[in-house]
Amino acid sequence: MPADPQSSPRAPVRVRLPAHLVRLFPDGEMLVEVVAGDVRQLMDALEARWPGMRDRLCDERPAIRRHINVFANGRRARLDTPLAPGADVFILTAISGG
Repeated sequence: MPADPQSSPRAPVRVRLPAHLVRLFPDGEMLVEVVAGDVRQLMDALEARWPGMRDRLCDERPAIRRHINVFANGRRARLDTPLAPGADVFILTAISGG
């Protein structure tokens, strides 16, 4: 029987945040390591470290905001995307122009 993802041990992942987002939070850092088994847990960890961060990254559904892109090990991720131990996660803001 496969292991339940909710019961499996969470592992640290590396998260890279955009500079303009980090500047909004006291003691913000562009590279952090958090313990998370999926992107939702990662968002919870960022919120615990910097209250209000989740509101910048996720909407009320909850889902990742349209103008935010999350990539885990080079693949686009959603809140329910599992994170492997040691995963590299990039959180980027969409860029538009005209």
